[in-house]
Amino acid sequence: MSDTKDKIVTLADHLVRTKGFNAFSYKDIADPMEIKNAAIHYHFPAKADLGICVIDNEIDKFRESVEKWRKLPEDKQLTKLVEVFHRHGTNGFICLMGSLAPDFETFTDPMKAKVQEMGNVIVSWITGCLENGRAGKRFHFEGEAYDRALLIITNLQSSLILSRVLGPSVFNRVSNRILKDLKP
Repeated sequence: MSDTKDKIVTLADHLVRTKGFNAFSYKDIADPMEIKNAAIHYHFPAKADLGICVIDNEIDKFRESVEKWRKLPEDKQLTKLVEVFHRHGTNGFICLMGSLAPDFETFTDPMKAKVQEMGNVIVSWITGCLENGRAGKRFHFEGEAYDRALLIITNLQSSLILSRVLGPSVFNRVSNRILKDLKP
């Protein structure tokens, strides 16, 4: 991507995570970048195009992280995921999927599909991590790994949102409980 395009995507990602997708306009990107709206439209003719690019970047970052964690034991891999969420919270962000979900029904079909793809990639990875961790006696939990993965991702997402209201200790308490509840 070009430098301008990268900066647009980075700023859009920040705005989505702090305000929500429908709560910002191209002007919110153009003004701080000191460019015209037309420059944004050149790279992203529709706001959904920008949203899809933001999501694609997040999926790519997630896959790169997962690849780096691949040789770690599953409990350490899951801890790394929690650390990613913690960094987002420390920066005043909520997770991208959690930020996009409230606006989901307003998105174009291609953008809805991209949000679903992101969710499936993350939940599938957590599910596999849990299955492998349980098989290797690193995790203990009842029920299906997929169901537990859903509990983990929803708890991580909602704890970032609730931390905005009740303070950062909420995320720490929830994430610590998630990890402790999985110990054999």
